[in-house]
Amino acid sequence: MASSSRNSSISALRNSKYDVFVSFRGEDTRNNFTDFLFQAFQTQGIFVFRDDTNLPKGESIAPELLHAIQHSQIFVVVFSTNYASSTWCLQELDQIRECLQLSGKHVLPVFYDVDPSEVRHQKGSYAEAFSKHGQRFQHDSQMVSRWREALTQVANLSGWDLRHKPQSAAIKEIVQKIINILDCQSSCVSKDLVGMDSPIQELQKLLLLDSVHDVRVIGICGMGGIGKTTLATVLYDRISQLFGACCFIDDVSKIYRLHDGPLGAQKQILDQTLGQEHHQICNHYNTTNLIRRRLCRQRALIILDNVGQVEQLEKIAVYRECLGAGSRIIIISRDEHILKQYGVDAVYQVPLLNHTNSLQLLCRKAFKLDHILSTYERLVNDILVYVNGLPLAIKVLGSFLYGRDVSEWSSALARLRESPEKDVMDVLRLSFDDLRETEKEIFLHIACFFITYPEKYVKNVLNCCEFHADIGLRVLVDKSLVSIEDGWILMHNLLQELGRNIVAQYTSKEPRKWRRLWFKKQFYDVMLENM
Repeated sequence: MASSSRNSSISALRNSKYDVFVSFRGEDTRNNFTDFLFQAFQTQGIFVFRDDTNLPKGESIAPELLHAIQHSQIFVVVFSTNYASSTWCLQELDQIRECLQLSGKHVLPVFYDVDPSEVRHQKGSYAEAFSKHGQRFQHDSQMVSRWREALTQVANLSGWDLRHKPQSAAIKEIVQKIINILDCQSSCVSKDLVGMDSPIQELQKLLLLDSVHDVRVIGICGMGGIGKTTLATVLYDRISQLFGACCFIDDVSKIYRLHDGPLGAQKQILDQTLGQEHHQICNHYNTTNLIRRRLCRQRALIILDNVGQVEQLEKIAVYRECLGAGSRIIIISRDEHILKQYGVDAVYQVPLLNHTNSLQLLCRKAFKLDHILSTYERLVNDILVYVNGLPLAIKVLGSFLYGRDVSEWSSALARLRESPEKDVMDVLRLSFDDLRETEKEIFLHIACFFITYPEKYVKNVLNCCEFHADIGLRVLVDKSLVSIEDGWILMHNLLQELGRNIVAQYTSKEPRKWRRLWFKKQFYDVMLENM
């Protein structure tokens, strides 16, 4: 349950444009309570939707209001004498209740000049209002029933009765409650985040957010498990309120495999940015045109996560020309070449965590503290050497080691050196599996023999084996499987373990049958057998 709640909080946070949506009857509370409430929100930096624009009023709720409701995190419902007489207010409340049921968002009721029981049971002025609704909407009694259920459900929640409390005191409490909720929701995303401030600042510089005339496309790249998606989630949370339309499309490659290719991703873009579902769309060409028509005048923020091929981006067809001035597109991929092919303005390479941040994250996961328990100090340092700054590995191992004693830590570390953690290896392996056969061979050769060797020497050896090392190494660098620094070949130690594990796993358990031998003792024993 805790994991489910956390995931829904992250999803709500990611898809929210407004912190708060206030539902109220203007003729009852505008120019007094709600004005003071909005002013308090503004003072505290709470981003609130205010229905003071000239939205068209009619029988059905306006699309703009529906969009605002669906993209708000918290709802404040101000019940007043004439609230229930407004079908507009009741439709808002019905939508709010739906959001409450589907995404676990927060609803805070305020009883302005009515008894909560009158709202809860539709008595007094609420009974009079529903008597009229029953006559007016005889053809749609289900809708009237939904309105009643929404009133009962929301009025049953804990809230504020202003008949017995000064408005100023209630406003102060409401604002503080909302601040606490927002802080809690942010912590669902950020409680395990370490070392994020500098990357976020660098990304914001690359995005040039103050420039509202051009459209920029930024790429985020890095090895598996380094935290690309997490970084983008935090960035989305911090900047999404600057844009008129926002979407975060999770795992584009998976959507391509399982949900109608580009059409599945395009539907999600429309659903999130426009705040309405587009089930009727079944044609890629029409969907592409619809995206262009609807977003060409919007300042939009579009984040596409886990892009595996440039063709995916081309078919989704969200180009600069499709979006309004000031828009930003952020593309996340393990392959830097995809980002360059697409023509991004800049690429941000997500760095590994430094020692201080790695230590802090490990302590949070393994001890639920920000410091080492003294008896574990040596083992913690051994773990940090092993994970080498990779956040995924730190989280997986830290969670596994939580609550275990020193001897169990020692045993687990010894086991890791013989058999790497599967959850980590599975993530790293995805990049290996995408390689061509010759590139796989180059990766395995480097993992077994050539780490910290000169680039020129390694290329000469590989070219002698007809592996086309120049392009092969470039591909490995683009996919963050290998790095070249000052002319030397480098590889993360967990990627090295992956490579050596693949060699052992898919050849034989007997070293004499392996195509590669990298330990002196193994080599010596095999040579003796063959003498």
